[in-house]
Amino acid sequence: MSAFNSISSSKYLLYLIILITSGCAEKASTHAFIKEPHPSIIEYTKITEDTSSLQTSSSTEKTKPISFAHATVWDRLFSLYALPEVENKKIEHEIQRYLKHPEYITKIQRRAEPYLYFILEQIESKQIPGELALLPIVESAFKPHALSKSKASGLWQFMPATGRFFGLKQNWWYDGRKDIYTSTQAATTYLKQLSKTFDDDWFLALAAYNAGKGNIRKAIRKNKNNDLPTDYWSLPLRQETENYVPRLLAIAKILANSEAYNISLLEIPNTPHFSVVDINSQIDLSIAAEMANVSLDEFFILNPAFKRSSTDPDGPFHLLIHTEKSEEFKAKLAQTLKKDRMKWVRHQIKAGENLGIIAKKYNTSVNALLKGNHLVNSNIRAGKYLLIPSSLRKTDKHNKHIYTVKKGDTFWDIARQFDVHSKDIASWNNISLNKILKPGQKLIIRKS
Repeated sequence: MSAFNSISSSKYLLYLIILITSGCAEKASTHAFIKEPHPSIIEYTKITEDTSSLQTSSSTEKTKPISFAHATVWDRLFSLYALPEVENKKIEHEIQRYLKHPEYITKIQRRAEPYLYFILEQIESKQIPGELALLPIVESAFKPHALSKSKASGLWQFMPATGRFFGLKQNWWYDGRKDIYTSTQAATTYLKQLSKTFDDDWFLALAAYNAGKGNIRKAIRKNKNNDLPTDYWSLPLRQETENYVPRLLAIAKILANSEAYNISLLEIPNTPHFSVVDINSQIDLSIAAEMANVSLDEFFILNPAFKRSSTDPDGPFHLLIHTEKSEEFKAKLAQTLKKDRMKWVRHQIKAGENLGIIAKKYNTSVNALLKGNHLVNSNIRAGKYLLIPSSLRKTDKHNKHIYTVKKGDTFWDIARQFDVHSKDIASWNNISLNKILKPGQKLIIRKS
C-alpha cells in the first residue's frame, strides 16, 4: 500500500504558508484500493461544475483537486486508486487472461501514452477513482477509432444517442465520440452522474455504463423481490457486464503490481502530451499538420474525430497539438489568413450539372458547397465557378492507405482501427475473410 505523510489540521495553515512538500507519495509496492479521499489530494479552490447535462435539480459547488508531483503517470494513477479491494474468482480469471498476452499489455500502454495525462486531469478534477482512467482498455483497447457492432465508438465507446446527449457532435465532418478532448470530459461526467444515481457504488455505476441504468435497476429490483443481495457481484447480469468490472479491476491490479506480475511499465512522464488550441475557423488538416510540423498520421493520433480532410466549417474549432510544438503552431496560425487555411480549386459549372452531381464528383456534400460558396440556395448557372476545398477531392492517392499486418492482427482488429468493415478489407485485397493474416503482409485500406 502507498504511504503518505498526513497533515494535521493544526498545521494546515502553516503548511500553506511555507509551501512544504511533505505528503508526496512513496512508490506503491502492493496493490490496494481505498475508499476515503486520498491524502495526496488537497482542495485549493472552489469551482462550479457544469451540470447542464446531468439532469440535477441545481448546481453544486465542487472542489478541484491538485496532486503532489509524480514522476510518471503511473505513480500519479496508482496514487488515485480508490475502489474497494475485492477477492473474487472472476477477477483472478481476468488477471490470468491478461497475463497470457504480455505483448498486449505493452501495446495498450503505447496506445494510451498520448492520452493518459489528460484523462488523469479529468479524473482528478471530478474526484473519481483513478482506476477509471483505465476504462478505455476494457472499452476500446485505447483505440480512438474503435467501433463496436452496436455502433459504439471512440476510446470511451459512446453510443450515438448517448454521445449526443452529452454534447458530442456527430455529422458528415466530425464525430465527437472520437474526440479525445470532448469525449473524455463527457465520459468522466457521465461516470460521475452514474455514481450519484447508484449512491456512490462505483461497481454499480460501472455496470450501468456498460449495460445502461435501466438494466441495472431492473436487476436490482429482481433481487430485491427475491430477498437477494443487490450488490454488483450478486446481480443477474448479462455475461459481458458480469466480466466488465472484473476486467477493469484485473488490469488495474496488474499495472499497480507490475513487478510481481513480471510486466514492464513504459516510462510515461507525468507531463501534458498535448495542448488544446482554438483555431477559430475551418482549416485543411494537411495545412494544420504542416503548421504543427508532424506527419498526417501523427496528427490524427491526437485528432481522430475528423472524418474529412478539413475541420467542420461550423466547428468545433479546437485541435490537439503536441505540447512542445503548440507555440510554434499558434504563431504560424496567427500569421495565416483564414482564407489561406483551406486549399481551394475552381470548378466551372457545366450545363446539366447541379450541386448534387458536383458534390459527388468531389467527394463532398451539397451543404459544404453551399457554405463554402456562401450560397443561399441550390440554384447555380452553367459557366459560373464554384470553390471546392481541394482536400475533399477524392483521388486514389489520398483515399488509399497501405497497412502492414502486425503479429496477432485479425480482420476485426484492423477494421476497428480504421473504422471500416472487415468484409470491405477482404474485398479491397481480393482475399477471403477466412484467410489467416501474416505479419508483414500489406493490405489496402480505403478511407471514405
